[in-house]
Amino acid sequence: MDFSFGAEDEALRGRARAWLAEHLVGPYEEAIGLGGPGSEHEGVGARRAWERELGRGGWIGQGWEAEGGPGGAYGNRRLSLTGQVVWAEEYAAARAPARVGHIGENLLAPTLIAYGSPEQRARFLPGIARGEELWCQGYSEPGAGSDLAGIRTTAVRDPADGLYRVTGQKIWTSLAQDADWCFVLARTEAGSRRHRGLSFLLVRMDQPGKVEVRPIRQMSGTSEFNEVFFDGALAAEVVGGEGNGWSVAMGLLALERGVSTLVQQIGFAAELQRVVAAYVAAGAGDPVLRERLVRQWAELRTMRWNALRTLGSRDGDPGAPSVAKLLWGGWHRRLGELAVAVRGAVATAGPADWAPEVPYELGLDEEQRLFLFTRADTIYGGSDEIQRNIIAERVLGLPKESR
Repeated sequence: MDFSFGAEDEALRGRARAWLAEHLVGPYEEAIGLGGPGSEHEGVGARRAWERELGRGGWIGQGWEAEGGPGGAYGNRRLSLTGQVVWAEEYAAARAPARVGHIGENLLAPTLIAYGSPEQRARFLPGIARGEELWCQGYSEPGAGSDLAGIRTTAVRDPADGLYRVTGQKIWTSLAQDADWCFVLARTEAGSRRHRGLSFLLVRMDQPGKVEVRPIRQMSGTSEFNEVFFDGALAAEVVGGEGNGWSVAMGLLALERGVSTLVQQIGFAAELQRVVAAYVAAGAGDPVLRERLVRQWAELRTMRWNALRTLGSRDGDPGAPSVAKLLWGGWHRRLGELAVAVRGAVATAGPADWAPEVPYELGLDEEQRLFLFTRADTIYGGSDEIQRNIIAERVLGLPKESR
């Protein structure tokens, strides 16, 4: 398979690089390098404004499979797959602010295009493309994380006004504190169990007294994950029809890891470079650490080629998202361990050891925060155990696990 970039891609690279250099100024320049997993508390206001700047520049929704116009009916400029990779590479190279609109652009939008009604696409996609409406995902619950089919959040439709009343609790909801909307998987059929009777609802977050967001403080000191409580929250939109929520939810998860996987890997490469620099600064004398760093580099290159192979496959691969999650989750966790190993004993000193007045999350350095946050990489987004089950049952055809 040919992964090379053509003349059109290289021309796009020049335009993307020039646009980023021209627009990453003023308040956006101050937000360069801010945000991302473990650091979502950084520069939220500037990053939200940057999202609207990206929308005005036509850089959101490039991969949406929508009809009409040069960029599709709902997105901005329409780019080829290699064009999307080019933009992602230049965005990462410029250290542009971490996206706060990722969930809307890369998860909800493709799902609406695949399963939503024309009215739903017309209502919600333009706001995402303009960078004006931010989304979060309401899937996991305290008793239904990896086992998503066990959710207990309910939604009852009122025949008088046609609205659903959503009641229940979601957990590990990324960016919920800043989101305008949440797509919620809820049980709409009373007495239903497991995968049956679920619906995919769109819920407005700004409903005082009906939606409450409580940040979850992590051991890194930050709080990008949240608990969300729904107490009769109103929802007018159901995607894919009532009772079809499981199919829609699984379709979304299959769409979750596309070009964004390559963006993630570019960020990983920058983190690896910092760890290598720390190893060199420490004298580069430990051959065991050197071998581990070389292995990290080789595995990252392998992940890149695997991601490109998967993106370029016309037939699709039902196990590709699970394989990708297993690869990057374990890789990133090992990088966090290396980040503190190359620095030795000094990496174990936290802010309380030298400056008790400094807030914990501000006292941690990048390597310490990387180590602490990556402990969760093999759990969130679907634990390793669940990913292996999916590969075994849905790809290899092995007997299902007894329940």
